[in-house]
Amino acid sequence: MANTPYQTITLGGGCFWCTEAVYVAVRGIVDVESGYSNGQSDRPSYDDVCTGRTGCNEVVKLVYDPAQINIRQILEIFFVVHDPTTLNQQGNDRGTQYRSGIYYSTPEQMQVAGELIAELARDGAYDNRIVTEVEPLTNYWPAEDYHQDFFARNPHQGYCMMVAAPKVAKFRKTFASLSKV
Repeated sequence: MANTPYQTITLGGGCFWCTEAVYVAVRGIVDVESGYSNGQSDRPSYDDVCTGRTGCNEVVKLVYDPAQINIRQILEIFFVVHDPTTLNQQGNDRGTQYRSGIYYSTPEQMQVAGELIAELARDGAYDNRIVTEVEPLTNYWPAEDYHQDFFARNPHQGYCMMVAAPKVAKFRKTFASLSKV
């Protein structure tokens, strides 16, 4: 994707199956890859990350076309489809690998993330304090193939039906104008 106007941002919003399921449906997102980042381990496996000892977060790396969607819109979706106020937890998923994180690749992304978090806090958008970490992307490694497009391949799997599907529905209801479908 060299020589393209595309940009990349990486987000941790709990289980990557759920976050991926939302962003593949977003207009202007041209690629979504589940992976691990911002930990101490190089090339971790899912089993390694699940121990909680790698420091890695389950993330999705988004490649997007800024001519179709801007970083603020991407982050607004992020703050609607997960709970940014629970430290190291999303629903029943607990551990540092489920922390809320925005891992930027440009100074503009860092700035917009900081401004949006400050705005949400000022406006009292949540009952509790936002704990989303905003850091440069480090130590990214793609997740195993069986994690890629998991929701699309397993829509009737229990976790997908109970956790991922409602997040996709919430995205489509709240951001209908940004939905590919």
